Amino acid sequence: MSEIKKLSYAESVNAALARALSERPEVLVFGEDVGKPGGVFGVTKGLHRQFGDRVFDTPISEAAILGGAVGAAMFGARPVVEIMWADFSLVALDQLVNQATNVRYLSRGALSAPMTVRTQQGNAPGACAQHSQSLEAIFAHVPGLQVCMPATHQDAYDLLLTSIWSDDPTIVIENRTLYHAGKAEVVLGGPVEPVDGARIRRQGADVTVVTWGAMQFKALEAARVLEREGIDAEVMDMRWIRPLDHDTMLSSVERTGRVVIAHEAHTVGGVGAEIAARIAEHGITLRAPISRVGTPDVRIPAAPHLAAAVIPSAESIADAVRRVVHGTLSLA
Repeated sequence: MSEIKKLSYAESVNAALARALSERPEVLVFGEDVGKPGGVFGVTKGLHRQFGDRVFDTPISEAAILGGAVGAAMFGARPVVEIMWADFSLVALDQLVNQATNVRYLSRGALSAPMTVRTQQGNAPGACAQHSQSLEAIFAHVPGLQVCMPATHQDAYDLLLTSIWSDDPTIVIENRTLYHAGKAEVVLGGPVEPVDGARIRRQGADVTVVTWGAMQFKALEAARVLEREGIDAEVMDMRWIRPLDHDTMLSSVERTGRVVIAHEAHTVGGVGAEIAARIAEHGITLRAPISRVGTPDVRIPAAPHLAAAVIPSAESIADAVRRVVHGTLSLA
């Protein structure tokens, strides 16, 4: 039976994990400090007390965490593991890229790896350079790996459950700036969504702003500013980076005729480039060139004021929309 509770983003993730542990005995939750300590961000607080040894701590070894998850998933468990910082998943890419995603192929479909990797990324004031990267494009490049980036409290709950219920390896990229930023009503106990599916967060007629993760809030802020200038911007939250809901995206772009793609990750080789290519390949008639807003091709500074200078803002998104709508960017 569904119920509505007012929860923080972190509590929404916790509620999804509690439901999964309650309903599926094969679910295990493990990672660094996720057991008795309740997670460095408090996301798994109370789960060890409620579910005992099905929620446990591991050594500080990302390769061991993901390797253990692959093995457990292949033989009946449904592990949900936490990589505390997405940056450190890079030391365990073999477990994701070479092992988890190849299980079906190597076993002729006899086995699968229904494992979920929870992690968090993005820049937060005071985070050092090795804790501030946005890596979704690296994960999205790997066939067989599903990637989602929930931004709302409801999506933090729904998309995590969708990932746990999926029979394929999935990485859920959360954003630590959202964990304790405020509370919102979350519907608990509802049906589990199928994989895929973008959402229109704001309808508009003049331009489509395609975004995902925490960047959608800056896009919505930009849209409110632009509205006062007579520009009606549609804001689309892709939610799933792989698979992409290209039908919803293409439908919106076809209707508005203009598109700005905004993400926190580096623009070079980013998911925005893939989206721009899909729009071009479908031959949609545009009224202005596609514009991308992302972090420039530099390392993320550790100093908060320098990081703020390179990470996209509501102002930089609004500026890109103005150039697209007012024709500063020309198709000629």
